[in-house]
Amino acid sequence: MKTVLVSSNPGKAREFQQLFQQHGLELEVEPLRTVEIQADSLEEIAVFSCLQAYNILKKPVIVEDAGLFVEALNGFPGPYSAYVYRTIGVDGLLRLIAGRPRDARFESVIAFYGPQHGMRIFRGECRGRIADEPRGSSGFGFDPIFIPEGRDETFAEMGSSEKNVVSHRGRAVSKLIAWLQEPR
Repeated sequence: MKTVLVSSNPGKAREFQQLFQQHGLELEVEPLRTVEIQADSLEEIAVFSCLQAYNILKKPVIVEDAGLFVEALNGFPGPYSAYVYRTIGVDGLLRLIAGRPRDARFESVIAFYGPQHGMRIFRGECRGRIADEPRGSSGFGFDPIFIPEGRDETFAEMGSSEKNVVSHRGRAVSKLIAWLQEPR
């Protein structure tokens, strides 16, 4: 089954494509912009966008939504991460947590929809901490300030192959790929 990732984020598309290629699977990327609802749940956002994309493209699609959840901010920005990144950015988030504990986690929710299989959800999580200052030039979004548990470098200091092994998105995509490869 050929899978279509709906995303206008080139960094996200690159990470997905690399993981699919490692497993010998084809992935088409459709840079369709869907309405991204504001909701308190990554799953709600991903499912809404996935169904919207399917209704436009009329073929099986996947949509991923991810968020950075900072413990000292009661999980904020969470599902509002893209908006927070666009409005106050990395430096603004660092100012919000100045002097506070830096524990955080990234979460990823992938929604897959196809008429033969219905809606399927795949989740991934990566725990870690927020760096004192941005480091690295790879990745996108909050990657320059997120250090995964057991590591010393930020996501932005890792190559995409290395990041895919430990990241929230890599873990969720691996679950999706395992499901896609199951005999039907």
